[in-house]
Amino acid sequence: MNADAKKTVLRMIPYGIYVLTAEDRNGGIAAATVNFVTQTSFAPPLVAVGVKADSGAYAAIQAGRRFALNMLGKDGKGSAFTFFRPADVADGKLSGHPFHRGTNGAPILEAAIGALECSVKTIVAEGDHHIVVGEVTEAHLPAPPAGRPDAAILEMKELGENVFYGG
Repeated sequence: MNADAKKTVLRMIPYGIYVLTAEDRNGGIAAATVNFVTQTSFAPPLVAVGVKADSGAYAAIQAGRRFALNMLGKDGKGSAFTFFRPADVADGKLSGHPFHRGTNGAPILEAAIGALECSVKTIVAEGDHHIVVGEVTEAHLPAPPAGRPDAAILEMKELGENVFYGG
C-alpha cells in the first residue's frame, strides 16, 4: 500500500471536534479532545467514539462505564487545543473551563453548544483507538443552533492547515 496515498485519503473523512469527559469510580475526572465520532443507531440512540487506548479518558471510561460528549461550536478552538493534553481539576474548573456534572456524573462543559451523556454498551478493543459504543441517556442543548445543527460544530479543518488527526 502506498503510505502517502493512504494517509491523504483517510484525511478526506470530515471530522467534528468534541471533548469527551468521564469520571472513574474513585471520582477521578478525565477529558480528551476526540474526533472519531458517529451515531450508530436511532433506537436505542447509540454513538461510537474512537478513544486512544492508552489515554486517561479511556481508563476512566473503562472504570466508570459512562461518559459525556461535549460538542464544540465554531468558537471552541481554545477548548479543542486545551484537551489535547491530560485534564486537571482546580478551582471548580476542568483545565480552566467551567463545568457542571451531568445526570450520570460526567462533566458537562459550560461552553459546549450541546452535550450527550452516555452509558457504555460495549467496547471493541482493536487498534490504538478502541471503539466505545455508548447509549445516549441524556441530551443537553443550552440554546438551539441557528441553521443546520451539523453546521454549528467545530470541524478539524477549522483548527488550521497543519492540524490533522487520522491517516
